[in-house]
Amino acid sequence: MGNEPFTKSAQTRADELEERFINFAVRIIKLSANLPNTPAGKHIAGQILRSGTSPAPNYGETRGAESHADFVHKLGIVLKELNETFIWLRMIERSELLKPEMLAGILEENKELCRIFTSSLKTARSNSKRKSKMANGKW
Repeated sequence: MGNEPFTKSAQTRADELEERFINFAVRIIKLSANLPNTPAGKHIAGQILRSGTSPAPNYGETRGAESHADFVHKLGIVLKELNETFIWLRMIERSELLKPEMLAGILEENKELCRIFTSSLKTARSNSKRKSKMANGKW
């Protein structure tokens, strides 16, 4: 047993992912507070504050999903909010509303979280189809 590679439990991985989402939300909160006090800055601050802080509690909801279909639906919401946040971050970057160093790393973290959830959603949907086929006696 001592020579087996260490593998993290699904619970540990889920806890770590939840922490990443919370850290991401905190970064979004700080970023939005630094946007200029202009009509554009205020608008974008409100939008990114909503979309960028939403994935953390929505991920928490996926962990308590009542069914597989509910789980898949909630995963989709997390991914949708991450994708929206990525668009807002790119608009902030291109419009130069913040200094590039304020965006350092957050765009990459957003992309990585999107990749994780795109993959998770694909797997969950595939599992749904497999379960449906098995339930209908097609296997």
